[in-house]
Amino acid sequence: MKNNELVMKKKSFSVNATSTTLVEVATKRVEPVQNATIRRQVADQYRQGVAIQGGVGYKQTVVIRSSEVGADKNATVECILNLLQETAINHLRTSGLVGDGFGVTPGMLKNNLIWIVTKMTVEIDSYPTWDEVLEVETWLRPSGKNGILKDWTIKNLVTGQVLARATSNWMMMNEKTRRLSKIPEEVKAEISPFFLEPKVDGNAQKKIEKLVEAKYVNTNLKPKRSDIDMNHHVNNVKYSNWMLEAIPETILEECQLSSITLEFRRECGVSETIQSLCQPDEVGEIPEVDFKKYEGGNILDGYLPYFLEDNCSDTLSFTHLLQTEGSIKSEEIVRGKTTWKPRNV
Repeated sequence: MKNNELVMKKKSFSVNATSTTLVEVATKRVEPVQNATIRRQVADQYRQGVAIQGGVGYKQTVVIRSSEVGADKNATVECILNLLQETAINHLRTSGLVGDGFGVTPGMLKNNLIWIVTKMTVEIDSYPTWDEVLEVETWLRPSGKNGILKDWTIKNLVTGQVLARATSNWMMMNEKTRRLSKIPEEVKAEISPFFLEPKVDGNAQKKIEKLVEAKYVNTNLKPKRSDIDMNHHVNNVKYSNWMLEAIPETILEECQLSSITLEFRRECGVSETIQSLCQPDEVGEIPEVDFKKYEGGNILDGYLPYFLEDNCSDTLSFTHLLQTEGSIKSEEIVRGKTTWKPRNV
């Protein structure tokens, strides 16, 4: 190669009759937008996304990659949560609302506001598998005066089968003071045109009670610098991993997570040390099992033989707590609930 230099030829390709280059696309830097919105798009050709429901919803096509599955070739819980987070941001981007950061609108940027998730629930009917092509749909709904709800469905693109559903509560926090904030009128004006009509949810979950004692505890969990996101705190997805660290190995091997709920209580920084606490919920509704035989032992020893029968369709649930490890006082970070079902049920 002449003068030991690598010569790259730029090849052009056409998108909607507009000529550009691969190098230009790969190296283009998006600067923070201060006083303008990104152009509203009907379709996002780079992210395989498109506006739906009259422009207020969004759907995106994704493929499950080998790095996103476990030993069983199923997508991990972390993968599913990352898909939800990414499509939520891309929804706002396609709507023309993104100013900078995680879905921050220009009005939010002006007022030093960022989004935070206060609660999230994910229900998984069937896990996506390696190389499966999915369609993720998402939309917004109002929630009171100072919050929004973000909903998703994850479907198999070919069959249309719904694999998972999710909903989350979002509020605003001042990035400088780290305190919750009301939604300014100018921000309401930005986002309200994209709200779908609120629906009455008769199955709305109650608040998760604080875990006072726990049979399973995992200690000395420490955030890595790679766990910190652009909002300068541990990313929400990391919490699910810490919660599952305390689940008994028998459950992880024989069962599959069918739902997870996280209630976020406070931020977690890179310098903190975390405890993951986990307690099985009562299973007294199964009269076939005589738990008196297991007094002084593990209640799961009595439950699992019934739970793992081939024809059993019941679920097992746990209550979780992530808290700081403090010599004087521990502070709550996340309260959680998980439910589990036998594999191949």
